Amino acid sequence: MTREGYDVRCAPNGQIALMFAQEDPPELILLDIRLPDMDGFEICRRLKKDRADNIPVIFISALQELKDKVRGFAAGGVDYVTKPFQAEELLARVDTHLALKRLQKKVEIQNAQLEQDITERKRTEEALQKAHDQLEERVRERTLELATANEQLVASERALEERVQEIEQLKERLQQENIYLHEEIKLLGEHTEIVGQGLAMKEALAQAEKVAPTESTVLLIGETGTGKELLARAIHRMSSRKDRPLVTVNCASLPPTLIESELFGREKGAYTGALTKLIGRFEIADGSTLFLDEIGEFPFELQSKLLRVLETGDFERLGSTKNVHTDVRLIAATNRDLSREVTEGRFRRDLFYRLNVFPIIIPPLRDHPEDIPPMVWVFVKEFQKRMGKEIVSISKKSMEALQSYSWPGNVRELRNVIEHAMIMSSDKTLVFQAPKPTSSETPVVRNLQDMERRHIVSVLAKNGWRVGGKGGAAEVLGLKRSTLYSKMKKLGIQRPNS
Repeated sequence: MTREGYDVRCAPNGQIALMFAQEDPPELILLDIRLPDMDGFEICRRLKKDRADNIPVIFISALQELKDKVRGFAAGGVDYVTKPFQAEELLARVDTHLALKRLQKKVEIQNAQLEQDITERKRTEEALQKAHDQLEERVRERTLELATANEQLVASERALEERVQEIEQLKERLQQENIYLHEEIKLLGEHTEIVGQGLAMKEALAQAEKVAPTESTVLLIGETGTGKELLARAIHRMSSRKDRPLVTVNCASLPPTLIESELFGREKGAYTGALTKLIGRFEIADGSTLFLDEIGEFPFELQSKLLRVLETGDFERLGSTKNVHTDVRLIAATNRDLSREVTEGRFRRDLFYRLNVFPIIIPPLRDHPEDIPPMVWVFVKEFQKRMGKEIVSISKKSMEALQSYSWPGNVRELRNVIEHAMIMSSDKTLVFQAPKPTSSETPVVRNLQDMERRHIVSVLAKNGWRVGGKGGAAEVLGLKRSTLYSKMKKLGIQRPNS
């Protein structure tokens, strides 16, 4: 070793070896196992324990059994050379481990330098951000000063033009049949997306507010385009699950062959073409709310599986027998009369009862025409931004036409009409015509009225036809007693003589 240029120190026993390692740590230790005071395995363990674990230790011993080599590596050695050995072999191993140690030290130095560079860069970025914020603040202050000066200038100009403006404003009012000023939409309670100032919508929203904090299943009943998904989102936002996203599935948009895998998931190879594993919507909605739109379109052959997961929270992925448990609050929606679907054998009776825990009937737009003006302005505001147009008024004749139309497509149809009118408009006053009524509207109205009538009669029958008071039908339905009486009169509901 000395001939090869290494600086070598020899220790006659283990204690001196440990002392050398502590006082002036070497780059590498060649360690015999048989020493006068303790064996090499113990020395190596103490070296590793006494903060000298970064010194590579090569055992040199006449012990050639596998168990001795294993003990050497277990004690912390990096190599094991058996006697007798070739000098070239030992030198090669020493060179290799020294090169590895020096490389490791170089990497550690580079990492430390890199961390220092990163720290310095972060400090520089923070300083730049602070300077940027200060600059922005100065810009804001200067902008405010300029705005104040501009306002003073404008006020001076207005004083000169005041008479002219009064004449122009009077002329504008005389030219218009009626002006609907663009004003802030007054939303009800927590329903930031729902425009519902009329009594009919307020009743539906009151029921939604009552059921939202519970874990009960909700069935939303209403014609196409009445805003069932918006009400489902409002219920979710008012529930204890609001911190998780609402998961939605449109049962009518999925073919029967795919709806099972979409809802319950599938394993890889579950069927031809299933090349990957798919997590279903019930698993995604764990701890949240699942909204099943158009539940009346749900395939009959899968309804028993849906009923099981609603009752127990358990299901199996397609192609698997492993049970999966999920905690899901369900909101379903339909534009069909599910009780008739049950009678005609297209919907399971037990599933209908499980979904019909708390039904909410969303009125069609024709039943709350007082909400049409604020809805129109909501849509106008939306399309103004998109189309880069400005609308300041809507003719009275146009608004009256909208309120007198029966709207078989409800809010969705109204939105389409407004979008078409905005496209065609080239003025700041919006003028349009409502669609012509069709003969297909009457059955839809009659079907929903029948559904509402049957639901009210069912609740009254369960409560012994008691309308008011604690636990009365009005409280169960989330209505005022006077409102329920009014509905009973409108729908021709009378208590049986028996």
